[in-house]
Amino acid sequence: MSRPGGRRAVALATAATLALATSLLTAPPAPAAGTVTATCAKTSDWGTGFEGNCTISNGTGAAISAWKVEADLPSGTSITSVWNATKTVSGTHYTFANASWNGTVAAGATTSFGFDGTGSGWLTGCTVNGAACDGSGTPQQDTQAPTAPANLHSTSKTATSVSLAWNASTDNVGVTGYDVYNGATKAATVTGTSATVSGLSAKTAYTFTVKAHDAAGNVSAASGAVSVTTDDGGGGNPGGGGNKVVGYFTDWGVYQRAYYVKNIDTSGSAAKLTHLNYAFGNVTNGQCAIGDAYADYQQTYTAANSVDGVADTWDQPVAGSFNQLRKLKKKYPNLKILWSFGGWTWSGGFGQAAANPAAFADSCYNLVEDPRWADVFDGIDIDWEYPNACGLSCDTSGPDAFKKLMGALRAKFGSSNLVTAAITADAGDGGKMDVTDYAGAAQYVDWFNPMTYDYFGAWDAQGPTAPHSPLTSYPGIPHAGFNTSDTIAKLKAKGVPAGKLLIGIGFYGRGWTGVTQSEPGGTATGAAPGTYEAGIEDYKVLKGKCPATGTVGGTAYAKCGSEWWSYDTPSTIGGKMAYAKGQGLGGAFFWELSGDTTGGELITAIKNGLG
Repeated sequence: MSRPGGRRAVALATAATLALATSLLTAPPAPAAGTVTATCAKTSDWGTGFEGNCTISNGTGAAISAWKVEADLPSGTSITSVWNATKTVSGTHYTFANASWNGTVAAGATTSFGFDGTGSGWLTGCTVNGAACDGSGTPQQDTQAPTAPANLHSTSKTATSVSLAWNASTDNVGVTGYDVYNGATKAATVTGTSATVSGLSAKTAYTFTVKAHDAAGNVSAASGAVSVTTDDGGGGNPGGGGNKVVGYFTDWGVYQRAYYVKNIDTSGSAAKLTHLNYAFGNVTNGQCAIGDAYADYQQTYTAANSVDGVADTWDQPVAGSFNQLRKLKKKYPNLKILWSFGGWTWSGGFGQAAANPAAFADSCYNLVEDPRWADVFDGIDIDWEYPNACGLSCDTSGPDAFKKLMGALRAKFGSSNLVTAAITADAGDGGKMDVTDYAGAAQYVDWFNPMTYDYFGAWDAQGPTAPHSPLTSYPGIPHAGFNTSDTIAKLKAKGVPAGKLLIGIGFYGRGWTGVTQSEPGGTATGAAPGTYEAGIEDYKVLKGKCPATGTVGGTAYAKCGSEWWSYDTPSTIGGKMAYAKGQGLGGAFFWELSGDTTGGELITAIKNGLG
């Protein structure tokens, strides 16, 4: 059984050894006084292609809320992928606008974006916010405001948040962003055509409008207003607000790992969890099925290993982890427990299930609500990791299959039960996220768990070494779109409400051996040894065995001897939780509980970071 985030990224062909000019190793120039500038350079060039980076510097005395870089490329040269910015192309003219999280640049500060390209040419005629990138000259006079956004409507709501969407505005130069107003108060600024306004009161009416703005500061008229009343906080929204802490507990952990339900309590984790996902139930013959009957409800526990200190009897109808979870819920009555089905190994069974979603939903409901353990579970979590795509096997069920399957589950389980799903985090161009209608499925789920870990690992035995769970891209990242911020941005751009997205954290590291380079990007000879599986190790082991020596892309890495590992620490988790709050996400989830220390260092960092 593999972890639910056990994706195997397709190896990227290496065209040649990348030569890095020493002139590009210097820091970006200081902002020119009184101007916004952009400095663009090739960070790697192998003749037939290149990697580039642009740094935007705010030399003015006030923060800017948006930026846009424009330039031309000669015929035969093109930019294929971009990270930390959005790209539009008209012929040979390229426009790069800020992403939703990096449009604001404080006075004297900088931000940057990167890209990959083919051909031997380079950018010409560079402008930033309408002025020359080097700060010479003045911006072209643009006095025309964008058109007002149309069709403002609510896509979902909870007791504390409202998600909105609207049609894009047009402008003579280009729209750089939208301001969302709650009454007369600006509630959010985004670059896409959707937003989630959080921090609201339950059962309260709010009126929202949206205005578009361009790089010259022209602001459109307000959209038509939409009034939305938030849900009743007394139980109409079983998912809760933006501070969800969701942890996976594995059925097989009770064997070699000897990690029992009791350990969730003694580590202090139970008091910090809002939801617990029990993994995994099987998906076979188009139905939900028991994954491990012995671990699930047959194994008897001694008093020492039981949550309440009471031993099981040989003849009780339900023992195993199910009975221990029942005891845990009695001790923590606010804890919600979901039964997760699928995972990397069992995702192949969803293709047959998708052929008859209603029958699949019936089987799942009958199993989860079996009278022997119906009181244990508060809903279902679906871990279909590669719908209409290839993973451990290839699925050809079609782009609508996931949406139809989640719709059938919601219809069967109703509004009083939770329905959630773990989904791909592949935000690469044409990747797994682009072949399935995740936005359409979002209407049926309480939240998604995008698996923002396992982006890179020692399945690429020779490297390059790279952090398996980067928060952001960084120069030299092996695959564009393989980072948390790009994943969240792409899902939001597709129309998934921010409040229905949780950030994913791995309580483990991935590593290589035969590595000589301390920084990411080094070569390797294979997977580093691990306690249970080569190339993977729990955080509780790595923190002592191979302490972190650096950070990149918002996560940590370590070089010890010939081994190179990447993993999250309490500090990097703090940064990720700040990002999640800034994005208005619904909270965080993690894989999985047994990887943490006996005192629960990592879950504590999640809980403290979300507040």
